[in-house]
Amino acid sequence: MAENKNYDSQFCGNLAIHQTNSIQDYGYLLVISTNSMEIIQGSENIIDITGKSIRDIIGLNFSEFLSEDDAERLKKELNTDYRTRIPFRCTLVSQGKETMLEILMHIQADQTILEIEETQQMPERSFSEVFQEVRSFISILEHSNNLEEICQLSILEIRRLSGFDGIRMYRFDENWNGTVIAEEIEGALESYLGQTFPASDVPKQARALYIKNPYRLIPNRNYVPSKLFPVINPITNGFLDLSDCNLRSIAAVHLEYMSNMNVTASMSIRVMVDGVLWGLISCHHITEKYLNVELRSIFEWLSMEISYRISAVIKNEELHKSGAMLEIKGTITEQIFAKGNIKDGLINDTNKSLLRLLNATGFAIILNGKISTSGEVPPMRELEDLFLWTAGKAFGNVFHTNELSDSFEEAKSFKEVGSGIMIIPISAESEDFIICFRPEVIKSIKWGGNPNEAFSMEKDGLSYHPRNSFKLWLETVHGQSLPWLNSEIEAAESLRRFMVEFSSSQPSN
Repeated sequence: MAENKNYDSQFCGNLAIHQTNSIQDYGYLLVISTNSMEIIQGSENIIDITGKSIRDIIGLNFSEFLSEDDAERLKKELNTDYRTRIPFRCTLVSQGKETMLEILMHIQADQTILEIEETQQMPERSFSEVFQEVRSFISILEHSNNLEEICQLSILEIRRLSGFDGIRMYRFDENWNGTVIAEEIEGALESYLGQTFPASDVPKQARALYIKNPYRLIPNRNYVPSKLFPVINPITNGFLDLSDCNLRSIAAVHLEYMSNMNVTASMSIRVMVDGVLWGLISCHHITEKYLNVELRSIFEWLSMEISYRISAVIKNEELHKSGAMLEIKGTITEQIFAKGNIKDGLINDTNKSLLRLLNATGFAIILNGKISTSGEVPPMRELEDLFLWTAGKAFGNVFHTNELSDSFEEAKSFKEVGSGIMIIPISAESEDFIICFRPEVIKSIKWGGNPNEAFSMEKDGLSYHPRNSFKLWLETVHGQSLPWLNSEIEAAESLRRFMVEFSSSQPSN
């Protein structure tokens, strides 16, 4: 197996991408006092809509640029409570010119960040038209219980609405690598369906920002950033935290990454399951592409609906499996009670209930120094060594791994039957354990470029560049079993508690 460098935590994951101190050029940014509406910071391109430089309007009251009605509405919003992503439509009046604005407000105790974009006098479509269109799509989603179909339907709808050259659905694994599970592309874009991209492509601090922001739009990677003035925010005495802001400028390394993919515009839409980032819908366009506020609001809505439907399907599958596992666990406890001891209850079970419960191919149990087995297990000598290693670890709770040789090197000799193990302590003090085994599953990973060359470092050890090739790179993984699922781990832990109680209730010999 290749030894992948973990740039996700070592380098990329430490970059302060929320403090870029500049914004993209498709909008403007002002920071005002929440109490007084005094302008305290802003982007240098604000001159385009006010006719005045940011240096000249610092200290002015933002209400001076609004009508009396708009100023009163804004004041009311600011006095409600602390909220983020609050839309506000108004007209900016400056030097005899009126400009219709869409503002996204991030209201804090002392200051409020205003993300500002110019907009049309009236929305292109009425709310009822948009609602009916999205509701029709939601109805289609609700009639599907197939995860693959839901993902495919979702990217088709987003492509239809947005017109992007390519849409891909990425699903994260337990190590935050993202695999393309659905794709719709055209033109010069390459197909990445089935390929996996290393976690460093969406490092941990970028993933954290998707918890706050449903989408991320980059209309043109060749944009000219607009800096904030003053550089130091007078409220925080540091760089302004732009975590919640859509306009936040992009790290140079990501713009280079887009260039290497031959992409000029992109948008990413989050998919959340139980409060955790499950995946991303990634939209790419060969040329520059701007989406208006109305359309982005639709995608924000779709992000919630797609996340909800995927969550519902996953939860339904888990409930179905949980019910089946509960029934199997009940059979195991009945067998143990019927036989009067743990060993006979498990070994003499013709239904192999423990193996079915944990999706294992064999298990070994040691009670009072005696080893008994069922199913496919390593040879007795290797079992004895493994039990000695287990006793030395003094596990108090369930232990599991799908790559035993990482922790116990001798396991390489029996990887065909025991690449993965789950240890269930019956009594750590008396060194009584059950070890369940899973065989090696050799798998091939189709990487989008060599994951060991995800980034190349400059000689200074600080600057770096993303890989410039996304050519298919195959990796064959040995010595691993299928991973243990959370439901299986929880079932094993529940069984452990039962067996501990059962053992303690038995009369001592």
